[in-house]
Amino acid sequence: MRIGRLLSMESSVESLVAQVVEIEKAGYDHAWATQIFGPDALTALAVAGAATSRVGLGTAVVPIYPRHPQMLAQQALTVQSASHDRLMLGIGLSHQMVVEGLWGMSYDKPARYMREYLSALMPMLQGEAVAFDGEVVKATTIAPLDIPDVKAPMVLVAALGATMLKLAGTVADGTATWMTGIKAIGSHIAPTINAAAEAAGRPAPRIVVALPVSVTNEPSRIADQLNEQFSFYPSLPSYRAMLDIEGANTAADIAIVGSREQVLDGLGRLAEAGGTDLITSPTGTADERAATEELLLSFRSA
Repeated sequence: MRIGRLLSMESSVESLVAQVVEIEKAGYDHAWATQIFGPDALTALAVAGAATSRVGLGTAVVPIYPRHPQMLAQQALTVQSASHDRLMLGIGLSHQMVVEGLWGMSYDKPARYMREYLSALMPMLQGEAVAFDGEVVKATTIAPLDIPDVKAPMVLVAALGATMLKLAGTVADGTATWMTGIKAIGSHIAPTINAAAEAAGRPAPRIVVALPVSVTNEPSRIADQLNEQFSFYPSLPSYRAMLDIEGANTAADIAIVGSREQVLDGLGRLAEAGGTDLITSPTGTADERAATEELLLSFRSA
């Protein structure tokens, strides 16, 4: 299972680049940028790509509604050019309260929107001219995008429900999850997307799982921290559904937290459940974060 670090996006671009450089030096497989209210994830990764040479660069995730497929394809291929083909493009629908409440756009039939969006985006990334005229997405490039000497990036679709997982397995390269525990990965996420990919004759998909991790002797303190930090997420319907599969109520209930042995066991169970990649940001005191990072990197290299 590949191990990646989540970037702290409440930072300047200079700080973000420095974080990616340190993540590469530490030996992680990849660094991941969120797209919420901070710096633009793809712009930051383009700059970081030019400053590093090995570490993978991922978005977890870029919402598709504010970006036409052509604009996103051009951005992604530009990051590929800057990073020498290290981008993992995670995209998602966001949530109804954001798309409609903050952006003033329609969230009607979101799975249809993603399906049509991918119908335009994927061939653009692969160097094809596109003339797509769907019910809600229209995209015409006339000719292939003129960004030379790059490969199409891996595309990961943030998918939790069965319809979206089947779409991700059929046309994309995998999925990226959040607020989804080990039981839900093993009983729902992995079986659904793997079956769709196999039926479509595609390679086994990447299943990128974002979870809090902490090596600590005080798990209750870490749990309180996590539940305060992520208190909002369980109220969102898509995440609530994943927590219900888990029999969980809060972020701490699905986190991998405890002694070194307990965290190692959790990482092993996640890999057995089908997780191919873990994204995390070690939580706790400086000593706890250092112990967590050491364990993560030892698990990665084992």
